[in-house]
Amino acid sequence: MKFGSTSKWVGLLGFFAAAAIAQTGPPTSASAAPAPVSYSSVSELNQLLAQVEHMSQSTQADFAKIRVEKWKTDGNTKRATEADVGSIQRNLQSALPEIVTQLRSSPEDLGASFKLYRNLDALYDVLVSVVESAGAFGPKDDFQLLQDDLGALERSRRSMADRMETLATTKENELTRLRTEVRTLQAAQPAVAPKKVVVDDTEPPKKTVKKKSPAKTTKPASSTSTQNSSNSTSQPVQPQNPPNPPQ
Repeated sequence: MKFGSTSKWVGLLGFFAAAAIAQTGPPTSASAAPAPVSYSSVSELNQLLAQVEHMSQSTQADFAKIRVEKWKTDGNTKRATEADVGSIQRNLQSALPEIVTQLRSSPEDLGASFKLYRNLDALYDVLVSVVESAGAFGPKDDFQLLQDDLGALERSRRSMADRMETLATTKENELTRLRTEVRTLQAAQPAVAPKKVVVDDTEPPKKTVKKKSPAKTTKPASSTSTQNSSNSTSQPVQPQNPPNPPQ
């Protein structure tokens, strides 16, 4: 059972991530704690990972037994096959154990689950090429060993794909239940009447300001007038003598 392109799984993971963010909002201290994982789910994962680890150990042991340099083919084909074998060995010794450890710490993490499936899928594609070369150019024993390893890898990949499908269905059901609960809570809340804001745009009448008339100021008398008045007051009036009569 070989699944199609991984874009289906990428789209599914993106949908769940976006939907979870939209429904739950910003993470809080209460919601940050991971949800408890059921015993059956953990048990299923442990069996699957044990199967993967056994496949990895068996494949590495078989690679140590085969002699690609003795196969009946040209040098370019031998070098290409040896490069594929080396690539698979590095993955089984480094990348795969790291992914397995990550998934054990988060048994129902869709991201880690998809990462393991994608890694198994990549290993399968490379090992198929090695098995085909062994069947065409190598001895029968080498071909049989690698063929068995390929079958074990295929079973692990299929089991991982089945688990991802189960997890995806479970998460989708959880989201549906959460959406229903949110709608129920929203419907139970009493409707709050919107507040009315009254804006008075009537201009108040302008107040008329009375201008104060300037105060009248009395000009002081000039110094000349004051002096003349003083002189006329101080000098007595001289009586005039009448004219002498004619003789």
